[in-house]
Amino acid sequence: MDPVAEFLRHLEHNVQASPQTVRCYRADLNEFQDFLSTGVAAGSPVSLLDLDHHVVREYLSHLYDRGAGRATVARKLASLRSLFRHLARRGLVTANPAAMVATPKLEKRLPHALSEAEVESLLDNAFGTGPRDLRDRAILELLYASGVRVAELVGADLGDLELSRATKDGMLRVLGKGRKERLVPIGSKSVLAVGFYLRARSKLVPDDRAGRAEARDALFLNARGGRLTDRSVRRILNERLRRAALLKRVSPHTLRHSFATHMLNAGADLRSIQELLGHASLSTTQKYTAVSTRRLLEVYRRSHPRSGGAPSAPVTGAKSGKGPRRIDGPQGS
Repeated sequence: MDPVAEFLRHLEHNVQASPQTVRCYRADLNEFQDFLSTGVAAGSPVSLLDLDHHVVREYLSHLYDRGAGRATVARKLASLRSLFRHLARRGLVTANPAAMVATPKLEKRLPHALSEAEVESLLDNAFGTGPRDLRDRAILELLYASGVRVAELVGADLGDLELSRATKDGMLRVLGKGRKERLVPIGSKSVLAVGFYLRARSKLVPDDRAGRAEARDALFLNARGGRLTDRSVRRILNERLRRAALLKRVSPHTLRHSFATHMLNAGADLRSIQELLGHASLSTTQKYTAVSTRRLLEVYRRSHPRSGGAPSAPVTGAKSGKGPRRIDGPQGS
């Protein structure tokens, strides 16, 4: 039995990991198996069940030599740890060789967010009235309005959407990491965009494929009547960025970062943002406070006359006929 295939089945059926998680594990572990089978490790092929931590270290060095970043290497090491932990529980290996290798220290990078003006430029750009235009606008409006991950959005079904005619807002049920369900609110502009899309949704499905269960259930469809993928959403965003003349490298996840940053700037508390984003730990959400603090410092340096970043007002009024500006002592205010 292939240990990797058995582990992936365990993830899918016992752990009930998401399809995206299983795909990532499969790609990482298949790459490691290729490394072992081609004889790169120690100059000869190595069995998955007989290797030690030295081989894992060789593999990480191999990844670095190929130009992989620290975050990528850390993720692949985590995949190996999970695999060998499972094999150890089944008694197929005596120890976890990946657990003996240190995780690369990651650089602390602040989330990149678009400005509110850039988001407005993207979403208010002319989209057209065709079914694909209406779908694309609804996707981008929902990503920014709810802060959901792109995998959560494309995994949503029609039954997960609740729209209110009375209040002109709605809720979207999504399945997040760890297969945890949560409800996220969506505002009136998103509801309007989704409403226009839903009325044109049937035109995206070819007549000969209209009976597919996938086409009946999925909220967002591709041109073949199937469920839209993460990669398709990225292509849609890139095209809409080009049309809006926003010359920036932006991913669908950037809209999630923008949602959280703009909510925080507007006064939302961290606990609420944590719940909306589906973060298991508040420490994950706290990275947005650094973005907000950085923005406040920029505004301060640009605006305050004593910050060193703004031009100071003249102390004397020689040309205006005024005397020196009086600086009084504290008055008990």
